[in-house]
Order: sequence, then structure tokens, then C-alpha cells
Amino acid sequence: MNKGSRIYVAGHQGMVGSALLRCLASRGYRDVITRSRQQLDLLDQRAVTEFFARENIDVVLLAAAKVGGIHANSSQPASFLYENLVIETNVIHAAFAHGTPELVFFGSSCIYPKYCPQPIREDYLLTSGFEQTNEAYAIAKIAGLKLCEAYSRQHGMRYISVMPTNLYGPNDNYDLQNGHVLAALIRKTHEAKLNEMDSLSVWGSGSPRREFLHVDDLASAVLALLDSAHAEGVFNIGYGRDIAIADLARLICDVVGFSGSLKFDLSKPDGTPRKLLDVSKLVALGWSPTITLRDGIAATYADFTANVQRNGYANA
Repeated sequence: MNKGSRIYVAGHQGMVGSALLRCLASRGYRDVITRSRQQLDLLDQRAVTEFFARENIDVVLLAAAKVGGIHANSSQPASFLYENLVIETNVIHAAFAHGTPELVFFGSSCIYPKYCPQPIREDYLLTSGFEQTNEAYAIAKIAGLKLCEAYSRQHGMRYISVMPTNLYGPNDNYDLQNGHVLAALIRKTHEAKLNEMDSLSVWGSGSPRREFLHVDDLASAVLALLDSAHAEGVFNIGYGRDIAIADLARLICDVVGFSGSLKFDLSKPDGTPRKLLDVSKLVALGWSPTITLRDGIAATYADFTANVQRNGYANA
């Protein structure tokens, strides 16, 4: 990839896509292509095919997907399976058919088996059963990953798949039902502080351990892969350390300035007991994260409060 490459960022308005745009701009890439959902519906095969036929794209960063937290995944399995399958097959095939030599497909650490050995290596994929709350999403993402492998093996394309850990940062989804755990906790803690509450309710037991990576670190890792002549196949992208949800909640309370107690809602699911990625394959290429969890949470909370000021609390 060079500074004149035509780079299509699919899903540029989301958390991952917007981070990719920031990273590309900061490094001097001049020809970055974006389309909103209104301009290009990735569920429409004909529209996607015509788009690739027109644009002469060199690199695709496929960050567009239907995503959500435990509640969204478990309550909308058909939507998560169908929409993600259609988006990825439309884009990956159109990229191949119109000669795009490089593509990065975004999977997720949640598609690994529920009871993986820790830390999770790339070759643990499909070695045992899924976490049931996100089975539909996992199946769709595995199909996309395998599609990239197939086009690379059969046609010599360089279609890489990345498996990010839990992400957070600017443009996260702070919805209390459909958002991810860190963003939802930021909003709940902020709300508890504003309302001068005595306690904060946290889903589950607080014992599961999760790894969190700032989305700007993810973007830098993706560019590091594209800059490496040796990068092919599947790569985990993570921070390299995990934290118990209870300790994460305490850290967020400290950053937000909420001094109440934590109450753990055992009626809510914990999900996978632990998820920590083995990132040695990526680190061997010379990449490492630069944003600490505390600093990243502080910056994300600042983004959240700025969003509240711009759009009102209901839209944060």
C-alpha cells in the first residue's frame, strides 16, 4: 500500500471505520473512498458490484457490519446472521471480481470458542462450541474469514482477516441495551453520578475477564499489517492484558468521579468466562499498543460528555 492507493473504508461512520479514517489521514493517505449507507447499501448486491466496477479500488478495509452487545446478539440472531453474511459476501466477491488485490476483513475475538485455552491463538478457531449469546454473529464472521482465506488461496489475493479484542473509543455505542460493556458502563456511571445515586448496577457477577483495546490502536495495527510484506491469513489484535469486569467498573467509576458502591446483577448473563488474545503473531511484525486502559477510558469519557453536549443525553 502506498500513499496514492485508492482505499475504500466500508463502515466509515462507525467506531472502527472512523478510527481508520483518522489514522489514514494522519499518515498522509490522500485517496480514501467512503460511502454512507444512504449512498451505498452493502446489502444490495447490484449496487455493490456497480460501485466496485466504477471505482478502481486498490485496498478495502471492510469494517461495515451489524454489531451489538449480549442483549442485541441474543435477541436478534436472524438479523445478525443474515445481514453480516450478505454484507461480507457482497463486498469480498465484488472486490475480487473487479481486481482489488488487498482487503482487510474485520472479525472479532467473540467468534472464538467459549472455553478456549488462554491466551487465545489464531489456530483455536472452530476447535469447540460458541458462546450461545452470539452464535449467529460468530457464524457469519467465520464465513467471511473463510471466504477471505478461499480467495487468497484460490486466486492469489491478499485478503487478511483481523480478530480485534473488545474495542472502545470515540464514536462508540453508549446504548444501555445494545452497546458493548465498557461504553455502557461509562454511560451508566455518568448517569449514576448525575443523579447522585448510592450504587451502580453491573450486569453479571463481575468475575469474567476481558481485554480492551482503544480503537485508534486497532487502526494503527491494521496499517502495520498492510505495510508488512509478510502479513497474510488471520491476525489477533489486542492489548495483551485483561481485567475483571468488576475492576473495570471500579476504574470507570474512578475516571468518571462516581463514589457509590457496585451491585452485581446475577440475573444477567456473564458470557464467556475469559477472553485474552495471544497477539504474538502481530507483535512479531513490530506492532504494539500505545494507549493505556486508564488513558483510553478518560479520553472516551471526554468524547461521551462532548457528545452529550452536542446532541443531548438521549442521543449519546
